[in-house]
Amino acid sequence: MGIVVNLDVMMAKRKMSLGELAQRVDITMANLSILKNNKARAVRFSTLEAICKALDCQPGDILEYVPEEE
Repeated sequence: MGIVVNLDVMMAKRKMSLGELAQRVDITMANLSILKNNKARAVRFSTLEAICKALDCQPGDILEYVPEEE
């Protein structure tokens, strides 16, 4: 599976909607949705930093490594 994005978990913990986070991070809702749904192939550090700032969390709270089964 590789890297899993747990953005929806942090958003729920902070009681923040996708629209509110998109506005705070200055990213489109479509791009944020792609990230939230684990469809993104890359994320910029500046975007990750802005998300962490908006959600008051660490990158490890959002990103998780899940080893692939052989």
